[in-house]
Amino acid sequence: MLLSLVIAHFVVAALGSVWGRLLGRNAFVLVAIVPAVTFAWALALAPGMLAGGSYVEVINWIPTLKVALAFHVGIVGWLMTLVVSGIGTLILLYCRWYFTQVPVRTLGLLVAFAGAMLGLVTADDLVMLYAFWEMTTVFSYLLIGHDSSRRANRAAAMTALIVTTAGGLAMLVGIVTLGLTTGTFRLQAILAAAPTGAAVTAAALLMLVGALTKSAMAPFHFWLPGAMAAPTPVSAYLHAATMVKAGVYLVAVLAPAFATVAGWREAVTVLGAITLILGGWRALRQNDLKLLLAYGTVSQLGFITLLVGLGTKAAAQAGLAMLLAHALFKATLFLTVGVIDHATGTRDLTKLSGLRSRMPLLAVVAGLAAASMAGVPPLFGFVAKEGALVALVRLVGGDGTGMLPAQAVLLIAAIVAGSALTMAYSLRFWWGAFAAKPRRRPTEVNHAPEAGFLLAPVLLGTLSLALGFLGGPVSDVLARYVATVPTGADAYGLSLWHGVNAPLLLSLAALALGALLFRFRADVARIQGTFPSVTAADETYRRIMRFTDNLAVEVTARTQRGSLSAILSVILAVFVVGVAGTLLFLPAWPEQIRPWDSLGQLAVAAVTCIAAINLMWVRGRVRAVLTAGATGYGTALLFLLHGAPDLALTQVLVETTSVLLFLLVLRSLPKFFTDRPLQSSRWSRLLLALSVAATVSAAIVVAANGRRHEPASAGLETMAYEFGFGRNVVNVILVDTRAWDTIGELTVLVVAATGVASLIFLRSRVTGRRHAVRRRVEPTAGGTWLRGTGGLNPGARSLIFEVTTRLLFGLMMIVSIYLLIAGHNLPGGGFAGGLVAGLALVVRYLAAGAAELEEAAPIDAGRLLGAGLFIAVGTALAPAFFGGRIFQSYDVHANIGALTDIGTPWGTINLFGDLHLVSSTAFDIGVYLIVIGMVLDVVRSLGAGIDQQAAEQRTPLPRPESTTAVPASARTGAR
Repeated sequence: MLLSLVIAHFVVAALGSVWGRLLGRNAFVLVAIVPAVTFAWALALAPGMLAGGSYVEVINWIPTLKVALAFHVGIVGWLMTLVVSGIGTLILLYCRWYFTQVPVRTLGLLVAFAGAMLGLVTADDLVMLYAFWEMTTVFSYLLIGHDSSRRANRAAAMTALIVTTAGGLAMLVGIVTLGLTTGTFRLQAILAAAPTGAAVTAAALLMLVGALTKSAMAPFHFWLPGAMAAPTPVSAYLHAATMVKAGVYLVAVLAPAFATVAGWREAVTVLGAITLILGGWRALRQNDLKLLLAYGTVSQLGFITLLVGLGTKAAAQAGLAMLLAHALFKATLFLTVGVIDHATGTRDLTKLSGLRSRMPLLAVVAGLAAASMAGVPPLFGFVAKEGALVALVRLVGGDGTGMLPAQAVLLIAAIVAGSALTMAYSLRFWWGAFAAKPRRRPTEVNHAPEAGFLLAPVLLGTLSLALGFLGGPVSDVLARYVATVPTGADAYGLSLWHGVNAPLLLSLAALALGALLFRFRADVARIQGTFPSVTAADETYRRIMRFTDNLAVEVTARTQRGSLSAILSVILAVFVVGVAGTLLFLPAWPEQIRPWDSLGQLAVAAVTCIAAINLMWVRGRVRAVLTAGATGYGTALLFLLHGAPDLALTQVLVETTSVLLFLLVLRSLPKFFTDRPLQSSRWSRLLLALSVAATVSAAIVVAANGRRHEPASAGLETMAYEFGFGRNVVNVILVDTRAWDTIGELTVLVVAATGVASLIFLRSRVTGRRHAVRRRVEPTAGGTWLRGTGGLNPGARSLIFEVTTRLLFGLMMIVSIYLLIAGHNLPGGGFAGGLVAGLALVVRYLAAGAAELEEAAPIDAGRLLGAGLFIAVGTALAPAFFGGRIFQSYDVHANIGALTDIGTPWGTINLFGDLHLVSSTAFDIGVYLIVIGMVLDVVRSLGAGIDQQAAEQRTPLPRPESTTAVPASARTGAR
């Protein structure tokens, strides 16, 4: 069920443009159904969760490699699922009124992000967790860059991407280290084992780095305020309720097992306290309501991370409570800012005044959320903060952490100071948004917010109040997680009233100090202005990026000078030094080396080498291409002599196609490379080439003789027939055993063909074809061998070539289809068949030009590419809809002998007999179409396209016969 919900998010997101076009802004209501169903599903798990159970879902994906899609929903994952899906549903509904026109891109990305977050907080496999982690990074990048035309959006998106991706890479190293050390990547198994050791310590700290960057902890905090360039609903969802909580979630999950490793507690306490104070201090200086909340979010994330990472029972309980409280009040406040901005056109608190009387309901809801953020009773934020102070006061006695009393007192002082700043900027937010300011006219409200627009903030703000009275039930929910923390005394439980004690007095002191800071805000602002300027983290980041850019420019200028031969020489020289240097230090070389199996192989290899060396003295471009082609044909002959006819056939076809395409390009280049004497540098290139050849040969010999185990190909011919129903092992590997690789290669072919068509001629395929279609000329009365020759210059025609083409084209197409069908059991296949068909089209073009090519293939190459890819992917997925596995093959025997018997004087001849059909042949048909489409696209670009350009350059611009009747503007355009 859980995997289906994750997939449903991505499917609905992929169809976002469809929903947007059909429903307009109401599409947000439709797509909100998916997270709403997820929320309902999570609520249905409540009885089992409260009873001590968990939800586990494991789907074996690649059993032989022990790869599975593993999900586990414990208390922390369950709470995060409720937050992700519940707040996600409300924000999508909120978007219905926030956006005046539906942004289909944002619509789809929000839903996709919700799906990635759902996968992240429920994944039990660390590799899966990392995959979802990076998905949230990419989706966040795209959402922050909502308006790519604005430089602020682009810069903020790139900053967020670089910072969080850098942390993600550190986390990946930690994941791999932890998985290899423990022997498993299952998160629950690792936590249950609680491994120790230097490698485990390093892995845990690396994963902590990833969490700290994701949750915008100092010194990585600067990306979050910049991300406020995104639309307000995006900020409310990603940067208040979900994405920034991903790091907190990871710390909370890992802390029970790894809080005791060296450096963990020190990192989370020091960085958490610094982030809490730094974010609160910066929030007091902001006039933009969103930026104020952004720095407040940084501050609160520091507080929450400190609590969940501390590793004591009381802190763990308070940390999860604070996580839930923060999601509620911060989402409410961000959505409030969106309503204000939508109604007034500004978020500047210096320009807002008197909105309390004009938006009374919103003012009350925002007041509740701000009070919860400040920790004012009876809001849930107060309950959570009281629990946090209880946990911190316990640290004075150590509480199992080994913290010294002086360190605990210093940490408590930092938390009280940060809480005072939180109170101050909470008051500043509500005063700036809603209070009537002296000597300032009331802000005009363009339109009153609709009820649906206020639904999300009202519900979330009300929950912040209601949960304040439900501390006991919330404690019961969190008890299971608290029990997994081995350190510290049992938590008291969350409550509005614990009596008059140290935590209460500290809380009241923080509220009073915060109120004083707000009361004397002007004086505080002046004091802030007197602080010496220091290089902030964001400025340090910009300096590092500028240095990196400048370094890249310098290195590129010195190493990438535009000479392909120079670049290749550097690459190959490094290869020789690295590989040959390693081979020289081998302790022992193979004792027996068999250089060849027959003299024929030696002769072919010698001729091939002579052809390659001959390239050193070739001046003509055409001769160089033909000589290089000779080396390719020599390689094909070596394949054949070595007993690989399928590889030989493919090599011959690829080489022939490559030579012809090279020749098409060379038509527009000079005949010779240079008229100057040959440079002496060719000898150094020859030496480098011989060194590469020797290195590769030595590496092959060493690798072949270093085998100690049975080859992976052993028994493959039997498996190919029993499971792939084919005797051609190579073809069965391509369309069955390693079909995933083939899908990737087909995608590369499609992209390459599209790139050639778009890079060479900045036009669409359809536009490129119109020229050839216009040039079609009806055959003359006497008839022609080829229809496209009617418009050719008679002096440019070759009757022998036309006749030969007419005779060979049909035969080549029949051969291509034969190779396609027979390739499962004999040499051939879709790739070889497609190349033969493509060569047939190339011959038609060479015989009579672009018009003849259109006569032979009057179809858009893009349609062939798309159809081929669709058939290949459809063949792969089809078995899954009928109870089979993806790429599973089926065979059918059809005895049609009785239908094809032909009586002759010598007896009955059966043309077909028993017809054996395999489902993977359909996959080969997709390959066949893609190869034809690729060749057709390249020929139209490098052949017909160059012809069109040459014709346009030869044709002068039309001039008007008389300028007396032509307007001046027209004459100017003609000139």
